[in-house]
Amino acid sequence: MTVGAFATLERPNRGNTLNQSNICNSFAAKLLLAWPLSAIFAIGQESNSPGFQPTQEVCQAALKIDESALRASIRFLADDLLEGRGPGTDSDELAQLYISTQLESMGLEPAGLNSSWIQPVPMLGVTTRNPATFEFASGRPVLSLSYLQDMIANCGQPLEKISIQDAELVFVGYGIQAPEYEWDDFKGEDLRGKVLIMLNNDPEGDPEGDPEGDPESNPNLFAGRKRLYYGRWDYKYASAARQGAAGAIIIHTTPSAGYPWTVIQTSWTGEEFELQGGAEPRLKMKAWVTEEAASKIFTQSGFELDAAIASAQHREFKPIHLDGKVSVELEGTVRRKDTGNVIGMIPGSDPKLKDEYLILMAHHDHLGIAETRDATGDAIYNGAIDNASGVSALLAITRAITSLPARLRRSVLVVAVGAEEQGLLGSAYFAAHPTIDPNRVSALINIDGINHLGRTADVHLIGAGKSSLDVIVDRVAQFQSRIVTPDLFPEKGFYYRSDQFSLAKIGIPGVYIHAGTRVLGKPSGWGEAQLNEWIQSRYHQTSDEYDPAWNLEGAVEDTQLLFYIACEIANMDKMQTWNTGDEFESIRR
Repeated sequence: MTVGAFATLERPNRGNTLNQSNICNSFAAKLLLAWPLSAIFAIGQESNSPGFQPTQEVCQAALKIDESALRASIRFLADDLLEGRGPGTDSDELAQLYISTQLESMGLEPAGLNSSWIQPVPMLGVTTRNPATFEFASGRPVLSLSYLQDMIANCGQPLEKISIQDAELVFVGYGIQAPEYEWDDFKGEDLRGKVLIMLNNDPEGDPEGDPEGDPESNPNLFAGRKRLYYGRWDYKYASAARQGAAGAIIIHTTPSAGYPWTVIQTSWTGEEFELQGGAEPRLKMKAWVTEEAASKIFTQSGFELDAAIASAQHREFKPIHLDGKVSVELEGTVRRKDTGNVIGMIPGSDPKLKDEYLILMAHHDHLGIAETRDATGDAIYNGAIDNASGVSALLAITRAITSLPARLRRSVLVVAVGAEEQGLLGSAYFAAHPTIDPNRVSALINIDGINHLGRTADVHLIGAGKSSLDVIVDRVAQFQSRIVTPDLFPEKGFYYRSDQFSLAKIGIPGVYIHAGTRVLGKPSGWGEAQLNEWIQSRYHQTSDEYDPAWNLEGAVEDTQLLFYIACEIANMDKMQTWNTGDEFESIRR
């Protein structure tokens, strides 16, 4: 079966891994005894290549990854003392100092700017002051939408004042131009100076020829349910800017975004950052609106939102000029401020391969302090899972690597990037200004959140099917008596929402895993329900705090899995490759 297909297995075939050292035998045997009897899903049939067979030294190093190692760094980085690690703040610098001193204590070499630990990331911070209401005028009574409850807008340019006067409203469907799918939502219309209203996500298929309008009638169009980069908000704003639009308003729904409106409220208020020096086209205004408020805009203009959405599913869709205009005045406070990527190096041992690299990456920032306190009186976005936990796992893997009696063949670059929550800014800057030759990077391992629910029978590989890394992940998971599954929520576009995407855009394939949902000892569906609850109530909320009651046994196994994968990548003779036909293959080639 191909990667991404499903097959049921009663028990994984672990090959001859039980013939390894006593430590590995004990470790694998404990996992095997805990294996659930129910069938589970796999991303593909077993490879003909030999199973993963770590040495005794590698197994011993893996055992250094334990709960105490993970908890210590999470507890520090997510403490109120660090005030949410907002970019460009003193607490941001404190987080960078903590990480760099940890790397120094492990014996890494500084690999930032001028042989320091830090690569400065120059940013502009813009704090937007919204009006209390947004008014949409037409031949009918003026429609007023409330700031924060109905609509949120941000300055699209780093200016102290943004003014849009009597701009025509145009619905442009998904706002996508995709020649490979023969898709163009703009149809060559002159949209300069207009405010575009856009759907989130991308079409799930071509409904043409299906009397029921089923988008799955052509699931190959835009990869069916799977969200592509065309479905990301940053693509949409850039797409609107290329049309010369004055502004863009994206319609939020929880299914299309993958998170509730409360995440928009927390993530798109306060100070927003961008990299300095960008020369790309810019919008004056970037905005979000709730589905209910969008429906009112359409109704006030004499249209029905549902009918407009239905028309946007077809290639023949043409922009709909709404009978309405909008005027917006935004005020901005602009400041120049740096964050930093913390970078350390473990030199390789092989005379030829030491000039090639494996990159380990996690982002150290979060959202900082909220403008207002929540119902409990809390205003600090601690970012414990997102992503103090990822940094903790990064440090634990690095510590395990440095404990090996012999260095890995390739060099390992450890990068803790900043400003990920602002649009992957730290990793984007690193990709644009790499401190090493990106053509000599075999692969990337990115860590963004860890499992806090307990041990799982599965692990989710985000971006399964994209590269040769699939085989390595599958082999190591089999050693742990676990099964790899493709992303269970393809419509949420996780691959394009974390830092491995920035490196993919310069041709570097990456491993990015999410915690499994088949939690051992729990009924079917429990794990998925818990993760959905976390997204609904804690993702980008002040409630994402460290909890000593977390069960980190599964986090330990996942982190050990990534350590094993790192060892494999760093020691293999050949560099990793994109699969034939992947969207990033031509960049690597």
